Amino acid sequence: MTSQEIRQKFLDYFKSKDHLIVPSAPIVLKDDPTLMFSNSGMTQFKDFFLGYKTPTAPRIADTQKCLRVSGKHNDLDDVGRDTYHHTMFEMLGNWSFGDYFKKEAIAFAWELLVDVYGIPKDNLYVTIFEGDASENLDRDQDAYDFWKSHISEDRIINGNKKDNFWEMGESGPCGPCSEIHIDLRTPEEKAAVPGITLVNQDHPQVVEVWNLVFMEFNRKADKSLEKLPAQHVDTGMGFERLCMALQGKSSNYDTDVFTPLISKVEELSGKKYTGILEDEKDIAIRVVVDHIRAVSFAIADGQLPSNGGAGYVIRRILRRGISYAYRFLGMKEPFLFELVTVLQDQMGKFFPELEKQGKLVSEVIKSEEESFLKTIENGLIRVEKLIQQTIADDLKVLPSEEVFELYDTYGFPDDLTRIIAEEKGLTIDEAGFKAEMEKQKQRSKSDSAQKVYDWVVLEEKPETFVGYDQTESETYITRYRKVENKDGEFYQVVLSSSPFYPEGGGQVGDKGMLENAAESFEVLETKKENGLIISLINGLPKDAGAVFYAKVNASDRKNSQANHSVTHLLHEALRDVLGTHVEQKGSYVGPDYLRFDFSHFNKMTEEELALIEEKVNHKIKESIALQEFRSIPIKEALEKGAMALFGEKYGDSVRMIQFGSSKELCGGTHVKNTSEIGHFKITSEGSAAAGIRRIEAISGDKSEEYFKNLEQQIIELSQLLKSKDVVRSIEKLIEENASLKSEVDALKKEKAKGEIGDWKNAYEQKGNKQLLVKKTSLDAGSVKDIVFQLKREIPTSVTIILSDADGKPMITVGVSDDLAADYQAGAIVKDLAKEIQGGGGGNPGFATAGGKNLDGLENAYQKALHI
Repeated sequence: MTSQEIRQKFLDYFKSKDHLIVPSAPIVLKDDPTLMFSNSGMTQFKDFFLGYKTPTAPRIADTQKCLRVSGKHNDLDDVGRDTYHHTMFEMLGNWSFGDYFKKEAIAFAWELLVDVYGIPKDNLYVTIFEGDASENLDRDQDAYDFWKSHISEDRIINGNKKDNFWEMGESGPCGPCSEIHIDLRTPEEKAAVPGITLVNQDHPQVVEVWNLVFMEFNRKADKSLEKLPAQHVDTGMGFERLCMALQGKSSNYDTDVFTPLISKVEELSGKKYTGILEDEKDIAIRVVVDHIRAVSFAIADGQLPSNGGAGYVIRRILRRGISYAYRFLGMKEPFLFELVTVLQDQMGKFFPELEKQGKLVSEVIKSEEESFLKTIENGLIRVEKLIQQTIADDLKVLPSEEVFELYDTYGFPDDLTRIIAEEKGLTIDEAGFKAEMEKQKQRSKSDSAQKVYDWVVLEEKPETFVGYDQTESETYITRYRKVENKDGEFYQVVLSSSPFYPEGGGQVGDKGMLENAAESFEVLETKKENGLIISLINGLPKDAGAVFYAKVNASDRKNSQANHSVTHLLHEALRDVLGTHVEQKGSYVGPDYLRFDFSHFNKMTEEELALIEEKVNHKIKESIALQEFRSIPIKEALEKGAMALFGEKYGDSVRMIQFGSSKELCGGTHVKNTSEIGHFKITSEGSAAAGIRRIEAISGDKSEEYFKNLEQQIIELSQLLKSKDVVRSIEKLIEENASLKSEVDALKKEKAKGEIGDWKNAYEQKGNKQLLVKKTSLDAGSVKDIVFQLKREIPTSVTIILSDADGKPMITVGVSDDLAADYQAGAIVKDLAKEIQGGGGGNPGFATAGGKNLDGLENAYQKALHI
């Protein structure tokens, strides 16, 4: 049975049991402040479990893309070193939202595994929650009783809280769970050691394949448990492990989920995969084929590699794969990008985003490979210098600070530093390096540390967002909670009627005021979490239940919505001018400016940018009225021609924004008429990543300010130049400057000729060489020309020139070719540069160094006399 057939059988089975089959949510979470990535199948259904949203159906099933590389669920360091850990994996799942519970969930799981997939009963074990007295939780007797009707009681195992009480995180939905484990060992191995003794013991052939979670509780911030409004079922079956079991393999990597990728790596690298766990080459191949899946899906879902947040995690995964391939497969050129087409062939049918975004994914990965391979090459030079210095200092251990700097500042893998050091008979200061890593983690934690308390619920009432229609409203607080961070103590509030737009869709959250006759509080930010619009205020009202007046900062809102509306017009204009391959890949919409990232593989020309501006401004001048479809079936919206963005999760009903021919699915706030935008001006265009261009622009008030500033600059230039024809006056200045520069260059050459004559006669015989040490104020170019001439004309010579041109210290060293065996210009200049607090380098015959300490030139001069 192929992996595609296994996946389809699962979906078909649960469809036959009246489950709605839904597509996977994006692997990257954009509107959930508690998670970067979907790390389990239930992530997209969190709001259903918490009662914040009504489920689209009482029974649902799907296969969900998951990523476990950060936070509590982090499998990254295990990947490649065993047969079953992965960064990206598929979670096959079925859910019941207040419909069926333990009995049916257990029956479905057993029927599918045994009757549909044909797994022998004797290969299966199940676990149930044994209870926990510390939390007053009883043994899950119901699950035990239901399992008895399917499996022998001696195959039902009590499990502790760690293994059999599932929790989403530090807080949130949770409950007892029942795991299904499968024993994949040979009959001889089973006879020698009973499988029951290996369950949950990290045995590679006795593995958990399915977890049935019975959601009954909500874990609060104070660690207490409260009953959920309804009982739910949340199951997750590891697709890769299921394939291993059904295809009779002993490793996930031996299934057809991975073998096509492995074959391609073998072809490209010339290395043969043997499947040996300890073999570094095989570990590297496993790392590569695992990581290419994670990175490809993340990019396809809209998350580009970057230096912060989720983008940094994706970059780290990719660089780990590149590093392993470089060190153990000998891959010194980009090649991972060539695996994307193989992945498309394997998974494109079930995950169409791979097909749609394939070219972009390949280009981004290739660009990242090229960049990181350069980082490795440059790092190798730095490591070599560090090793040479360590040997010169007669030490055997590389200092931890320098090793950490290579890792943290330059992105050079620490394990590669370790390998190179060992080849030279050295080690790194492991304890010191770990200490530096810990310091970094603590710095990061302190920057982002935040303690969030439990909600104090004043009224169980659904909130109403009125911000599309008004910027002020009478309201009261329905719930609040305290938040402590490095800036102090604040309170998050949920309002019965909120005009504050929560951050989302690229648009910043509203700020404003919450006030009444007795009190006034500043609204510092507004975000959305688990379906709730949460505003952060700078204190707690004395009477939290009192009536307040909520006021949005009207000026910021006006400018933000103008910028948001103009991104829609910009998107349409880009597609008109550049082609329909253009798709939005990210945006920022604030009151001061907008940023728009889009797929395009070439730098835009000045003519294209001008045409884009012209088209957008034409739409603004047309005074096109907003057509808002506040709640429209998504199918109908798409039929009307609305643009839907990859990487976004849409519901059955959506909001569509239309300005004439521009139609997009969007939840942001917008102008009522394009004339309100005023004017659109592009301020910059550049590369955001491979295949991604970025436009930054302004509109409205900021555009008006831009042109006022420009006008003022022209007035000031006219006054300085004493001419109204600024352009012609500047052209004249440029011509005069070029003429004067030619005269100065001629004078420099004359002066240099004079210096050469004097310097030729100033050499002194010192040992086996003629030595010249001179101070000068000549510029670096002139000194270089003179030194090259002298080292050619003066045999057995070492020439050292110390310059203070433009108030900056510079040391130049030349060594004639006949002294190359005895003197190295690079070594001499490196030693002298210490006196001017600088550094530099070159080759054995010529080297230069600049520095910060001009006064140090005298010490360098005295030291040079004794070379």
